[in-house]
Amino acid sequence: MDAQVKSRATKQMMYVAIISMIMMFAGLTSAYVISSKREDWVTFGLPQGLYISSILIMLSSVSYYLAKKNIHKNNRALTTIFLILTLVLAVGFVAFQVKGFNQLREVGLYFTGEGSVVSSSMLVVISFAHLLHVAAGLIVLLVVLINHLRHKYKPNDALGLEVGGIFWHFVDVLWIFLFLFFYFIT
Repeated sequence: MDAQVKSRATKQMMYVAIISMIMMFAGLTSAYVISSKREDWVTFGLPQGLYISSILIMLSSVSYYLAKKNIHKNNRALTTIFLILTLVLAVGFVAFQVKGFNQLREVGLYFTGEGSVVSSSMLVVISFAHLLHVAAGLIVLLVVLINHLRHKYKPNDALGLEVGGIFWHFVDVLWIFLFLFFYFIT
């Protein structure tokens, strides 16, 4: 298959997958808005862990962008550094998401059971759905890093790195949307 055709087809498949993910999160956030009209809805501030995780995921997108930029410049060493940094920041994102969930529990807001409220339960469900996509993103990041270390990417042939970047940047933008949504709705 011609390299341009393969690139275009692969990227289009990723965009179709992204559209389906957008639809899923549109449904979840719509349910959140509708549920916020309930009489038993409890408002609360977002835990600090979610603020820090938001910064980390934005930084991970910047580092991934720099990795992509450096592979096109044939600077393998900097590409490696930025890919590893992206992975570390992604793991940090997950750690601070978990910390944020724990902070909710510390103030008496639980996912289920006694002390659970609809607002905190839905926040956790939507955040967890995003974390599942981040888990997929972590796998993508690992595969991209391994392929890079195996010299599979070249300045003029880095399709896997580019498609991985599309997914990772989507996960980043999705979280920023969700964070702002929670910030202004809760």
